[in-house]
Amino acid sequence: MKESGRERRISMLLLAPSFLLVLLFVYGFISWSGYISMSAWRGLVPDYTFVGLKQYASLLQQPRFIRDLINTGLFTALFLVGNLFFGLLLAVLLDRKLRGETFFRNLFLFPMSISFVVTGTIWVWVFNPSSGLNVFFGALGFDTSNWLWIVDKRMALFCVVMAAVWQMTGFTMAQYLAGLRGVSDDIREAARIDGASETRIFTHILLPQLLPVTVGAIVILGHISLKIFDLIFVMTGGGPAQRTDVPGIFMFETTFRGDFFARGAAIGIFMLLMVAVLIVPYLVYSHRMDK
Repeated sequence: MKESGRERRISMLLLAPSFLLVLLFVYGFISWSGYISMSAWRGLVPDYTFVGLKQYASLLQQPRFIRDLINTGLFTALFLVGNLFFGLLLAVLLDRKLRGETFFRNLFLFPMSISFVVTGTIWVWVFNPSSGLNVFFGALGFDTSNWLWIVDKRMALFCVVMAAVWQMTGFTMAQYLAGLRGVSDDIREAARIDGASETRIFTHILLPQLLPVTVGAIVILGHISLKIFDLIFVMTGGGPAQRTDVPGIFMFETTFRGDFFARGAAIGIFMLLMVAVLIVPYLVYSHRMDK
């Protein structure tokens, strides 16, 4: 018992520096942002006059912020559907133990090794109306004069989603592939002996087994999409006509270009709450399942 207590004290001592750093640089800064969001700070000179929820009420009355929320919701929905669909499709194909599986697995995972800034730079060139895809399709005989891609208000958001899905599909594929490999071959073989088709095996055996993987992927990808900034900033800057504008870009421009620090902090807290709505229920569920 004495040895156990000593080990516990040593463990707590070793964890204390990390705990204090997280407490200060994560929760401390979140608290500071929340405090600033309820102040009247406007301009380079700090103004800590307490105004309550005035900044939040002002944001909800701004058409741009409402549009940003709608854009974020649409981006998140398309981003999740695209990642889950293509990730599962690639995982199912790789699960068939094809020749060259290691090569293809690494090929699909490669985009994850680069940042959204690099991804955005690559896809800006791909979607440039005077280069990239238009040159390719033009060589095939298509008339690409009206194919404006990220310059087109109707297509810009979908182009950004395509770039984001390209980068993160490998992550979803790896998650699903691990889940598929975790299903015993004996279960599949028993189903085949009972006369089940491959389609029924997939829909009635494999998919239910992959439900925890799907939920985990939704949570991780969802929090990425809800706070997206760098990819959209590089590709479109929020344009054209704010069709790809999101709260992250609005916060950046409000805080660092307009010097509205209190309003920028309020936007940041809004983004934190959006992520919390997605993550907190998952954490509670995971905690209950671990008991």
